[in-house]
Amino acid sequence: MEERASGDVNAEDLGAVISAVLTGSRLLVAIAARSLAAVQDRVTLPQFRMLVVLSAHGETKLVTMADLLGVNSSTAMRMADRLVAGGLIVREVNPLNRRESLMRLTPEGLRLVDDVMARRREEIAAIVSRMTPDQCRALISAMNAFNQAGGEPPANLRYPLGWPDR
Repeated sequence: MEERASGDVNAEDLGAVISAVLTGSRLLVAIAARSLAAVQDRVTLPQFRMLVVLSAHGETKLVTMADLLGVNSSTAMRMADRLVAGGLIVREVNPLNRRESLMRLTPEGLRLVDDVMARRREEIAAIVSRMTPDQCRALISAMNAFNQAGGEPPANLRYPLGWPDR
């Protein structure tokens, strides 16, 4: 790709990059959707995001969870209520501040997250196994550069397709 002194890419190259990224994102969204298909009767995508955040953070305040998910507290509360009813999280009053709720995964909630992430890893591994070593190195370099330019922190090693700790 031709790079100009200012760091801008020409329009033709930019179009090719955008097309490749959109195609790749479509593939990743499809992988994510397939990995959730087996549990779609138990959790929605937003609820799964909450489970992933809890798996990464451990016990978390409801207000902190709302902030991490980018939703308001009442939305986080409704999501948590459904997950509590499904036996996937426990929500309790914070003994240090009775005005706060604390949430944590149940063993079943952790098992659900682990199962979904294992399906994602397996499908990505199958795709990557069809690439040459040079293509794999180029993919790592390109994805790292893309993630860095977008301000995305490195993936959680346990759940590399989870959501960032924001």
